[in-house]
Amino acid sequence: MLEERRLAVLRAIVQDYVATQEPVGSKTLVERHRLGVSPATIRNDMAALEEEGLITQPHTSAGRVPTDAGYRLFVDRLHGLKPMSAAERRAIETFLNGAVDLDDVVHRSVRLLAQLTRQVAIVQYPTVSSSTVRHIEVVALTSNRVLLVLILSSGRVEQRVVDLADEVDDALLATVRILVLQAAQGRRIDEASQVLAQLPDHCPPESADAVRRVTAVLVDAMSDHRSDERVLVGGTANLARFGEGFDTTIRPLLEALEEHVVLLRLLGAATNSSDVTVRIGHEGPVEELSSTSVVASGYGPASASIAALGIVGPTRMDYPSTMAAVRAVASYLSAILAES
Repeated sequence: MLEERRLAVLRAIVQDYVATQEPVGSKTLVERHRLGVSPATIRNDMAALEEEGLITQPHTSAGRVPTDAGYRLFVDRLHGLKPMSAAERRAIETFLNGAVDLDDVVHRSVRLLAQLTRQVAIVQYPTVSSSTVRHIEVVALTSNRVLLVLILSSGRVEQRVVDLADEVDDALLATVRILVLQAAQGRRIDEASQVLAQLPDHCPPESADAVRRVTAVLVDAMSDHRSDERVLVGGTANLARFGEGFDTTIRPLLEALEEHVVLLRLLGAATNSSDVTVRIGHEGPVEELSSTSVVASGYGPASASIAALGIVGPTRMDYPSTMAAVRAVASYLSAILAES
């Protein structure tokens, strides 16, 4: 009972500090929250929380503010995230479903996440190296020229034209299509590349040359993007709304937003498309950003995370709403990739 009451006091302090940006005193807690105990008891609980390192007093005679440890306990003890309203869910779905291609999906996602959270949003493009081959189509353009269409689980589509040495009929073209699809479909692109490279040595002689030319182009298409790791950032203007206590962090954060390697490190813990990870203050990978928190999630078709998205902002943030928004956008983005 004592622990639960002190947790309720901590929760109230976090909520008030996030809302007002002002240190919270015992009088404020009594007036704003129905904690069911006397002001003297609240003061005792605040003293205990301070002794445990969960809150601190920034100035003499001022109220208390949460520490990183206090935010961590607050986040860890959340009893589930507040679901987004039906209107919010419809708005997200409508906005993202209006995208015309993968680039548009990523751009819309980062704008949406920045608007929902009022933080700086980061969305990693689907990592091609983690993608699997969803489908390969071989379409005749002329009697000795074909169009290859490579579709990856990331939603990326590659089209390449292949010139063949000899004319091919429909039967031979169907054989080539079946051979390359059986060799690569469902495999990660690194594995698919290896299998395709060996395929000409294990196919019927009459189709070997056509298969060799087709697989060479497919392997080249896959290797083109194997190390492609791009990140899109949005909502940097939101930094302007944070006042005293965060201004000294803005410069290193702005510098970090210019470095994609740093951004990928910030998102690095988000490896599962069904979980939301929260790293608070010094828990993050960049010492210069110790006054910030990162809320992130992986996304991808089914449970296979192929990229990550999230937000970065001051430790003084609305964690429940931010976590719900990150989870919702990741979920819708995963669904779009699964359907593409």
